[in-house]
Amino acid sequence: MNLLLFTADERHDDKVVLSGRRAEHIRTILRLDSGDRLRVGEVNGLIGTAVISRIDGESVHLSVTLSSSPPQPPDIELILALPRPIMLQRILKQATTLGVKRFHLIRTRRVEKSFFHTPVLFPEKIEKILLEGMEQAMDTRMPEVRIYHRFKPFVEDVLPTLGGTGLLAHPTAASSLNAFFMSSPAAIENTALQTGKGSKKGKILLAVGPEGGFLDYECRQFIDHGFHPFTMGPRILHVDTAVVALLAQVTVLTGGEKKY
Repeated sequence: MNLLLFTADERHDDKVVLSGRRAEHIRTILRLDSGDRLRVGEVNGLIGTAVISRIDGESVHLSVTLSSSPPQPPDIELILALPRPIMLQRILKQATTLGVKRFHLIRTRRVEKSFFHTPVLFPEKIEKILLEGMEQAMDTRMPEVRIYHRFKPFVEDVLPTLGGTGLLAHPTAASSLNAFFMSSPAAIENTALQTGKGSKKGKILLAVGPEGGFLDYECRQFIDHGFHPFTMGPRILHVDTAVVALLAQVTVLTGGEKKY
């Protein structure tokens, strides 16, 4: 936990009282005591410092001062064919750490219907995972998670409203991600989706399929909406590994690492 997070509801003027996991972390992992300082942040708010005023039993009392904005994340949204629950947990946390602003979890032909019934998709569980990623990255911005149970309504009704540059990860594509970005000095600025509304240059929509990849029909739907297919090379990666590698590559290619 590199940044201790709390919500606006938990702060009363400059006072915050913590219990449970966060209080336990302060006591047993950080081993802090009254008078010690630590880094804190308000969810969807500012970052600052806190002084421990006292520790009572299971509670930790803080006096907080919020003074700075969180680091500006890369403008990336992840369109992800819903993976197995254990992979989904890893992806949500790791992608949050890497700065994804919004997740679109979709159903494709190779996604099992049972995946949509996992407790991992319960709002409280999603929030817990996202908070862990935010704590790791020292970020206060809570990503948004949207869930779509049907592929066709998503690509026909939702995708055209998103805007940005669409990138489609697919193992049989002809060119690499690097080749796409190098094809023009301003590739990322000049290749916004032609959606009719909501287009935003500089924003990335990264689509990643399930184990086994998107079907040809699904690929065509993305390509028809302006997505650019690319390959990561001959090696086939697990989805959770591929997502982390792709997000890191996109961040470097777009110059997003300069923002940190």
